[in-house]
Amino acid sequence: MDNRIGDMETFLAVTNGGSFAAAAKALRLTPSAVSRSIARLEARLGVLLIQRTTRSLALTPEGESYRDRISALLAEVDAVEQSLGQAPAGPRGPLRINASVPFGIHCLLPILPPFMEAYPAVTVELSLSDALVDLIEERADIAIRIGPLRDTRLRAKKLGHSRMVLVASPAYLERHGMPDEPGDLVRHDCLRFSFRRSVDSWPFRINGRVVQRPVDGPFFGNSGEVVRGMAIAGGGIARLARFHVAADIAAGQLIEVLAPFNPGDGEDIHALYDGHQRLALRVRAFLDFLDRDLILAD
Repeated sequence: MDNRIGDMETFLAVTNGGSFAAAAKALRLTPSAVSRSIARLEARLGVLLIQRTTRSLALTPEGESYRDRISALLAEVDAVEQSLGQAPAGPRGPLRINASVPFGIHCLLPILPPFMEAYPAVTVELSLSDALVDLIEERADIAIRIGPLRDTRLRAKKLGHSRMVLVASPAYLERHGMPDEPGDLVRHDCLRFSFRRSVDSWPFRINGRVVQRPVDGPFFGNSGEVVRGMAIAGGGIARLARFHVAADIAAGQLIEVLAPFNPGDGEDIHALYDGHQRLALRVRAFLDFLDRDLILAD
């Protein structure tokens, strides 16, 4: 019997899993059944879709084109069945999310409980790390990225934008005084990052131009959350995204510093996901939830 949809789904499982064995495990088939399905598909199309070697698989140009087109096609099939009430009832299954530590703590954790209440059949696995991880290798469904996007294999949904601010604790400012202009920072302890290259200068708008001013201090932190904690503890002046410290400013734990010289720079925030596979209902539900419920302080 001709099972074109089944062969398409098997092909996508192979491209997503990277091997016939991984696809067989995901589909609960034998590797030989997966191999036969791909061979049948290639014979029907009259082209080679997957270049096989003894150690790896690679898509041919025809395979890449076919993958992109059938991903959209199968997503439309799912949408049609869902509209007719024939799809499984609601999102379900594991949802793996990767984000930076600050974004996860201050933006995701507050809104995850209502999401989980709305979708009780979804199991959320949240992984927080300030190191950039490979979404495909980590098997994450969604990765939240702050700043420039580098991975062109993934689709991106912009969640918002957050500008950078300088902040310090009331206790630190009481001891060291409030800086009146960027040049005053030479007499202050500036809290810097150890995982970025450009940590020795901060931008300021002075006389209508954005200029870099050198900063120095005895402390480096390997994450935004570490630097924020040090600022709250009175260790110095930090430069952080406003979403990260908005609640601290509102609570009086941190005070914005040198606001008239803020150049207005910031970073875009995106949700990344694999655009080459059919978007699972649980992934689509979370993306829609972020659209509706995520609030970012700019």
